[in-house]
Amino acid sequence: MRIALLGQQRFGQAVLEAFLERKDTVAGVFCAPEKAGAGIDPLRAAAEQRAIPVYQLASLKTEEARKILRALDVDLGVMAYVLQFVPEEFRAIPSRGTIQYHPSLLPRYRGPSAVNWPIIRGDTRTGLTIFRPTDGLDEGPVILQKETPIGPDDTLGQVYFERLFPMGVTALLEASDLVMSGTDAAAEQEESSATYEGWCRAAESRINWHNHVDQIYNLIRGCNPAPAAWTLFNGKKLHLLDARKHPVRRYSQVAGHIGAVTAIGDASLHIAAHGGQIEVFKVRYEGGEKLPAARFCAVAGLGVGTVLGA
Repeated sequence: MRIALLGQQRFGQAVLEAFLERKDTVAGVFCAPEKAGAGIDPLRAAAEQRAIPVYQLASLKTEEARKILRALDVDLGVMAYVLQFVPEEFRAIPSRGTIQYHPSLLPRYRGPSAVNWPIIRGDTRTGLTIFRPTDGLDEGPVILQKETPIGPDDTLGQVYFERLFPMGVTALLEASDLVMSGTDAAAEQEESSATYEGWCRAAESRINWHNHVDQIYNLIRGCNPAPAAWTLFNGKKLHLLDARKHPVRRYSQVAGHIGAVTAIGDASLHIAAHGGQIEVFKVRYEGGEKLPAARFCAVAGLGVGTVLGA
């Protein structure tokens, strides 16, 4: 088949390489312009290395964009991690239309942080969807879905990079074959089950130590590695990364005030919350690098009894 690939970053690169590995033709790549100081996008670099034309347009809503895509004369448009708006006038140009990857089980978790929110909310399963996009964000008929469990200690990094990323690459190949064979039985999304959530960024990833330990732990897991859940120490952000939850079952097991550091060991520190304690193994202080928690405590002077978040 002959495709036009729309995407960016490592996922876009992996999709490009997967299509090329099985001898499909990638006629052109549409990649968003890099932000200042960001370096060359991995998808762009991989395409240029293989002498595949790369188009970095500020907008895909223009006649210029449509003219370029028409000239490529492709069977299918494939959207792999696309943050630019792709209008119907552009999507309809390939002879078999356009398909898109989304890292959730649509119609739940439409939106740009679809991997974070299921973990933050304590869901036990998530997945991916390949669908026919419309002008509504993450709306459109579903071609196929793949499901994966979310373990009680899984982080965003584990769920995405170990599962949703490679599963998504394979699913785009599978869906492309279904479309080309005419056997893609796309089903409309059930709007009564739909949800939309916005970005999970700094405001959403701030820890409220007065929440239950389950909520705090899920927030840390769902933001690890990015955007990284955080609290305040000496007026600066302290990001909490690798962690574990330890429930308390009796009043006699409660130690320390809410948000207080209750213990510092060789490999971790413990912080009190309602219903238990959070044990933290890796942290990153504002402007610094990722460090073992115990080492950070020694360097920064964080001691037992320190109340975080103030």
